[in-house]
Amino acid sequence: MTEPAGDGAADVRVLGVKVSPIDMDTALATIEGWIEQSTPNYVCVTGVHGVMASQSDTRLREIHDNAGLVTPDGMPLVWMAHRLGCTQTRRVYGPDLMRALTRRSEARGYRQFYYGGGAGLADRLARVLATAHPKLKVVGTYCPPFRPMTEEEDAKIVAAINEADPDIIWVGLSTPKQEYWMASHVGRLKAPVLIGVGAAFDFLAGTKKQAPLWMQRNGLEWLFRLLSEPRRLWRRYFTIVPAFTFMAMAQLIRSSLAVAPTSARTAPAAGDGKQLVEPGRAAPRQSA
Repeated sequence: MTEPAGDGAADVRVLGVKVSPIDMDTALATIEGWIEQSTPNYVCVTGVHGVMASQSDTRLREIHDNAGLVTPDGMPLVWMAHRLGCTQTRRVYGPDLMRALTRRSEARGYRQFYYGGGAGLADRLARVLATAHPKLKVVGTYCPPFRPMTEEEDAKIVAAINEADPDIIWVGLSTPKQEYWMASHVGRLKAPVLIGVGAAFDFLAGTKKQAPLWMQRNGLEWLFRLLSEPRRLWRRYFTIVPAFTFMAMAQLIRSSLAVAPTSARTAPAAGDGKQLVEPGRAAPRQSA
């Protein structure tokens, strides 16, 4: 099943996971539309990690299905979308989306709330962005504990966020935690937009380095992150990169076999009295 993305185009499925065939301008316009209409939605910023996690996590896949947008966070998803016919798709990388929407928020007065990260990270992020964007309206931050929150604690932070009345809640947790949190809170929070951006909190706050542009453009950001944090990430990438490559190739092969060649013609059945006529030529007259 496909659903329209922000620009009206049907979503593409990468290994069965919804991906919106969008570019940055479309993403920004869609999010601003939600703010103007006070329509609650959440955005999954998804790369290979999220797609592969969804293979064994039905709940996570359903969360992607119900998202207002699923932005292609990495180049492999962009390449897959192109091969599957959505050639208008461009990378909408979490940190870049956050930078672009922060600039627009400063100009248009959208109110920000930062939820997530380790102790002090959300506060640091808010200070960095407020320094770079003096007119940016930051209405709150919160770093949740690593343990599961009690119902009472959760209700308290929901009330606090609603009291702050943000337009955009930025969620900086790891996958799938941030997707679970957004899906379970989108109906309880008054904010029209929740966006899960994961490590973008660290990148924009300056606590972690981003991969060079040439590595980002060539789908090698995973390698940069692996070399930066080998103990934490080696198991993830040595598992998901080969698996994704194999499964993606299999999907593309199945897709190519399912599409009939456009140049093929079906000959008429013998004895049906019909003749195949080439375009631009009249059919021969039948003799009496």
